[in-house]
Amino acid sequence: METTALITNDGIIFGLLAVILGAIFYTQSSSHPFFQKLYKWVPALLLCYFIPSLLNTFGIVDGASTGVYPLVMDYLLPACLVLLTLSLDLKAIVRLGPKLVILFLVGTLGIVIGGPIALLLVSLVFPELLNGAGPDAVWRGMTTIAGSWIGGGANQAAMKEVYEVGGEIFSAMVTVDIIVANLWMAVLLYMAANSKAIDARIGADTSAIETIKERMEHYQAQHNREAKLPDLMFILAVAFGVTGIAHWGADVLAPFIGEHLPLLKDFSLDKKFFWLIVIATTVGVILSFTPARKLEGVGASKFGSLFVYILVATIGLHMDVTAILDSPKYFLIGAIWMLIHASLMLITARLLKAPVFYMAVGSQANVGGAASAPVVASAFHPSLAPVGVLLAVFGYALGTYMAYICGQILRVISAG
Repeated sequence: METTALITNDGIIFGLLAVILGAIFYTQSSSHPFFQKLYKWVPALLLCYFIPSLLNTFGIVDGASTGVYPLVMDYLLPACLVLLTLSLDLKAIVRLGPKLVILFLVGTLGIVIGGPIALLLVSLVFPELLNGAGPDAVWRGMTTIAGSWIGGGANQAAMKEVYEVGGEIFSAMVTVDIIVANLWMAVLLYMAANSKAIDARIGADTSAIETIKERMEHYQAQHNREAKLPDLMFILAVAFGVTGIAHWGADVLAPFIGEHLPLLKDFSLDKKFFWLIVIATTVGVILSFTPARKLEGVGASKFGSLFVYILVATIGLHMDVTAILDSPKYFLIGAIWMLIHASLMLITARLLKAPVFYMAVGSQANVGGAASAPVVASAFHPSLAPVGVLLAVFGYALGTYMAYICGQILRVISAG
């Protein structure tokens, strides 16, 4: 792919991301008054996401063409999920209760009804948005956003095929998807950094979340010891060994289902990325019942968190705020759509007196899927990352069906 970016060498790009992350953590631990004030208001995780986005926005790096992003998604993401689920406490997660699932489903509903409402509102100013019947009709393009925001990329691809979306409108909607979803993710990361104050204000019961954190910290304290070289090698062996197994399983299962079980395509079960995430997470959960769990005592979750920050930085490389100027009508639709989703989430969370964590992870499991739901969850605490993964997998299963329903509503609206 041709690019006009100043830096195209992936080795240099990865080095830049490493330096940016290093600088952020160095300044975060600084005693200088400026940095202390800065990090009081701006979470470090948010800067890890925002600063790399400037590289893409100003043409220094082309996030769409760099090989760093697929490398991180294919190898570091599954490895990260394994390391963060090693010390999983399933009983504690079950004790989180029904509010988390309710908020997730409300988030899904917000996407399904938000798209049609947004299209209707914006068409009052730009009536031409409803006048399309061909492959590049706006409503068709919006179905791909619905798929992406209720599940992920596999569901988005499914909607593109189901509704025969044209290349031009698909390209525009992908840009809307990335910009709007990432802006909302930035808001969630900010809320994560200020969750204690927000929870206290609404009177949310955070006892179940605190229990998971305390059990995690107690386990670490009980098994904590100095990590030696063999320990670090074992951590890498487990992380990337399971990642290799996940890739092997995905390479076998996805084509088999696509060829022999076509009915399961509706669940996006013929997509390799889906199986990559599911297998890595499942094996990680299984290992949490074995002696491999003891690797937490030598810093397994710290490695997982390290991978999360690299993941956040590479996600930031896909952000280009100036793209909003190219298709303002579409971005207006996307902004209203996300506002409806966010409003429903916030109102429901307030009525249920649910912790910010439930709202943030329930939302991101819809909008971001398995790639970023654990990122938002781990912003609250590394031990909570598996909650994001489990909900995101649920989103994969729902995504195609709910996005299809949204598409049918959009089609009816556009047909007048």
